[in-house]
Amino acid sequence: MASSSSTYLVLTCSRAPLAPLPRSLPSPHVARTALAGITSGARAGAPLFVSLAACRTGGRRRGWAQICRDSSLQGPPSADSPAQEQEDKKKREAVAAAAARIASDSGGGGGKLSDWTTSVLIFGIWTGLMYYIFQLAPNQTPYRDTYFLQKLLNLKGDDGFRMNEVLVALWYIMGLWPLVYSMLLLPTGRSSKSKIPVWPFLVLSCIGGAYALIPYFVLWKPPPPPIDEDEIERWPLKFLESKLTAGVVFALGIGLIIYAGKAGGDDWKEFIRYFRESKFIHATCLDFTLLSTFSPFWVYNDMTARRWKNGSWLLPLALIPFVGPSLYLLLRPSLSSLLAASASSDEIQK
Repeated sequence: MASSSSTYLVLTCSRAPLAPLPRSLPSPHVARTALAGITSGARAGAPLFVSLAACRTGGRRRGWAQICRDSSLQGPPSADSPAQEQEDKKKREAVAAAAARIASDSGGGGGKLSDWTTSVLIFGIWTGLMYYIFQLAPNQTPYRDTYFLQKLLNLKGDDGFRMNEVLVALWYIMGLWPLVYSMLLLPTGRSSKSKIPVWPFLVLSCIGGAYALIPYFVLWKPPPPPIDEDEIERWPLKFLESKLTAGVVFALGIGLIIYAGKAGGDDWKEFIRYFRESKFIHATCLDFTLLSTFSPFWVYNDMTARRWKNGSWLLPLALIPFVGPSLYLLLRPSLSSLLAASASSDEIQK
């Protein structure tokens, strides 16, 4: 019986001396049979037992339960044993299988969105929105819009004009939305069936918001490509998967919402008037509405990809604009822990 890949049990008996046996020479027929058995065992790849004399020490003639190692199977002192190398290989294969399964499961949450009828519908909505923004949206105060934009970008100094607090809160929340969508779409929202990358749309969303993201929603074809363990430890996934990043986004969003909520009634009335007159503020409000409308789907897609069944209670909260998606990002399990859990489950099953 073998205790390891290069360890073999030679002889087992008690401490009592063996009874002397007559030493008769084996017949030629028996010798040929034994030799044939040894030869066939060696051809089959079975390890050959070392002789009893090689295991005895000090010239003892009593039988002992001894374990001897075949020196031909030993590697250099610094090299791993074949069993250890095989175990490491199994672990790597388990991690790769887990990553592939995560990628394949990611398509389960959003397979319907990839249907061509849904894509045509979303494209039609986007086309109608763009026509409305450029042709039908109110545009009574273009010079004031330019002034507001310069003030919000800190391109104008303090000239005594007090900006509307609701507008300021909305402006900075719109700056956080691209980061929220980056954390939702990378890596579980990528496409493997099309060569369209997601990152150009995420970069453009910093300027165009939902108007730049909706074309990617039309072209999106799940499932995403496999997720490599090394990729999680590199930029940008390491930053986007960080709980610190999610916590800062959530805290900033809550602070801005409280800031807008504490604004007086006059500020809200003034903001509503801006919405009716200004194309800039009108388009920004529609952008916020679109981002809030699409975010619950991408929360569900990411949750399904991570196989987080205990987080289903967050789906109704995802309907709350900005707060729901940012709370989900703070509480969701990390991809690295999911890969480790999947790999360990694969090893248990094997």
